[in-house]
Amino acid sequence: MLKEKIYIVDDEEDILDLVEYILGKEKYRVKRFLTGEDVIAAMQKEKPDLLLLDLMLPGIDGLDVCKSLKKDDDLKEVPIIMLTAKGEDADIVSGLELGADDYITKPFNSSVLLARIKAMLRRKSEKEVSETDIIRIFNIVIHPGRHTVTVDGKPVNLTYSEFRLLQFLARHPGWVYSRYQIVDALRGADYPVTERAIDVQVVGLRKKLGDAGKYIETVRAVGYRFRQVP
Repeated sequence: MLKEKIYIVDDEEDILDLVEYILGKEKYRVKRFLTGEDVIAAMQKEKPDLLLLDLMLPGIDGLDVCKSLKKDDDLKEVPIIMLTAKGEDADIVSGLELGADDYITKPFNSSVLLARIKAMLRRKSEKEVSETDIIRIFNIVIHPGRHTVTVDGKPVNLTYSEFRLLQFLARHPGWVYSRYQIVDALRGADYPVTERAIDVQVVGLRKKLGDAGKYIETVRAVGYRFRQVP
């Protein structure tokens, strides 16, 4: 049975051939594109389950493609994995801040590529889980309906913004989020927040969680993540 539909955009035919072969063996439905303009036009007609996006493209580059898709209400939820030879922190951060969900640097290992794709598609499915579901991770219990948090059974008094931040990170353990992505995920009419405020809230949240605060990890030059359960 065919799996999810994945679009690949890269200006190197050899890379397209390789990725298409790897994904085809796993029964994913694959469409390939050489330019950013072509993939944007195709996605406006048929939405894929995931996009593998090279950064260095002729015409519209990968960052501009990402920016354009994330501004489109119909396409902004499509997960984007950057597949690029540009592995510097600045390039990675730029992509993540524009809304990319993950990145893989070239040359890449086929097993790693498949693992990242499967994890991203799994994460996409998890977004459909009800936000009222109780989260139990390590020694922390988060109850969205009651708006309560306990550590080792003892209640922790959090502000509204601290609670939202903890809930967001704990729902996706192991995944790294830039400050911009966290702001974008938590932003709402009653949630005025800036990227700088995220750092302040993380400090306060860690302090209130006590020893459990160590599970909120700082990722240098990128942002934050909740430690993955072994």
